[in-house]
Amino acid sequence: MKIMHVMFFDSQGILLNWAVPQGTTVNGDYYRWILQEKLRPAIRKKRPDLLESGVILLHDNAPAHRKHNVVELLSKWGWEVLQHPAYSPDLSPCDFFLFPSVKKHLRGIRFDSVEHIEAACNQAVRQTDASGVSSGIRGLVNRWQKCKDIGGEYVE
Repeated sequence: MKIMHVMFFDSQGILLNWAVPQGTTVNGDYYRWILQEKLRPAIRKKRPDLLESGVILLHDNAPAHRKHNVVELLSKWGWEVLQHPAYSPDLSPCDFFLFPSVKKHLRGIRFDSVEHIEAACNQAVRQTDASGVSSGIRGLVNRWQKCKDIGGEYVE
């Protein structure tokens, strides 16, 4: 069994943990829908001042993120999108912080249904959130600086 979540977080915690329905492809249209119908309302509810001060979004360069209607929507909202180098999981807080932390909570558990996986995943995300995602953001700043200092090479 496989599940997919789309997550957004900032230094204060998880903004959105969205379980993608089984069989759904996350293309540009679906990603735009998540941004418009799920993320923006979540920010409005959890961090209303963020919409006023300006959202800075870091997402990788997946085709869904670069689709014209997504880029257009983010521009309309005035959200700044940080450039993410291709094939650079070392510079993605999800890859070097969030996913390993969630996996740590799930390691060694056998699941017998999608519902059990979802419940365990949501619990793992809450535990990660409680432990502080701000360390993931701080880690990103440190990794970017290291990458710059060593001329753009891969950072461990």
